[in-house]
Amino acid sequence: MLQSHRWHSSVGKFTKTALNSEINVTPLVDVCLVLLIIFMIVMPTLVNGVPVKLPAASHSESGAPPRQLAITVKDDGTVYLGAEVVRREQVPAELQRIHAQAPDRPVAVRADKTLKYGEVVEVLDWCRGAGFADVRLATRADALRD
Repeated sequence: MLQSHRWHSSVGKFTKTALNSEINVTPLVDVCLVLLIIFMIVMPTLVNGVPVKLPAASHSESGAPPRQLAITVKDDGTVYLGAEVVRREQVPAELQRIHAQAPDRPVAVRADKTLKYGEVVEVLDWCRGAGFADVRLATRADALRD
């Protein structure tokens, strides 16, 4: 609660208010809730990569090497290197840049199951053309149902 103190001077009357020393936690709670919502939305993308419908395989490897580069091709043809969208014509140059930094890095191509075979082969060709030796196709690890 603000209290008003009056004092006199030769110039005139001035009003001085006491400072409120209580902490208002409402803005802090608001910021924390916004950050929580942002992390809830972003973290699944960072952990699992870009959401895509992978084809199923009965003999699929579980788990990915820690430094593995995930290249995701969505059903509309959009290409992601990690979580970053890259235009199709820039993918080979970006792959060569990444290969120059880490030539022994494994690559996993995560392609939507509705893509044409030629589009997936094109991405594999870009990876091998950049010099990557360990290029794999990612699949779902459940029984073949589709």
